[in-house]
Amino acid sequence: MRKNETRSKLLKHEPVLGPFVGLQSPHVAELMGHAGFDFVVVESEHNAIESAEIEHILMALGNTEATPIVRIPSSEKVYIQKALDIGAMGIVVPAVKTAQEAMDIVSATRFPPVGDRSWGPLRASKYTFDNEDYLHNANDNILVILIIETVEALENLEDIAAVPGVDVLFIGPWDMCLALGLDPLQLPHQEIDDIVVKMVELSKRLEIVAGAGASSPEGIKDRIDQGVKYISYGPDYSLLSAVAKTGVDAFKELTK
Repeated sequence: MRKNETRSKLLKHEPVLGPFVGLQSPHVAELMGHAGFDFVVVESEHNAIESAEIEHILMALGNTEATPIVRIPSSEKVYIQKALDIGAMGIVVPAVKTAQEAMDIVSATRFPPVGDRSWGPLRASKYTFDNEDYLHNANDNILVILIIETVEALENLEDIAAVPGVDVLFIGPWDMCLALGLDPLQLPHQEIDDIVVKMVELSKRLEIVAGAGASSPEGIKDRIDQGVKYISYGPDYSLLSAVAKTGVDAFKELTK
């Protein structure tokens, strides 16, 4: 099976960069992959996308070097299995709160005897042509990213980080703001930055990576300086709207 280059880089403590894509467009996802990002995350928590549409986007990403990842709607095992079976090489799981939940998530990404993932990776195993290779290598090739975005998760942060098989703890700043009684429209907040600092500290002691978002090249630099290794940039609609607005604003200034 295809090597998960994003996971390999993270294991070597190298930073990686990639966007969420929420526009449900294979073309936009493929464009993002060709742009040179390390990974592309297909959004399925905050839109109306269905499994067949996700599969088509993963097919488009297969034409690029970017690692295909899916943000699933919840930690339910069926969502994990579907995403991996149709070709995702990693999952982003929202609102993880406890170490036990983290253990269950990791287990659902691993075939027995390591975990309890059910066999059925039709597209992921190249429609059975790659069954043997996939069975022998998938367990060490799947990236597990957990979003920390609740007070309960904060209370259990170190225990979650210590779960074997968890690769990345990613701060969900908007929901975390809401959980802490902060206004997400006023980001950045020191309280959120403090959580990122704590994640980075944990990454130095445990086998996990700290993840956070950036919305500008300056923000990417700030994250790297913080010690964040998994950096989300975008999402796709933010990148597109920013470029569009820049052009419109320039035109209006030139023609006023």
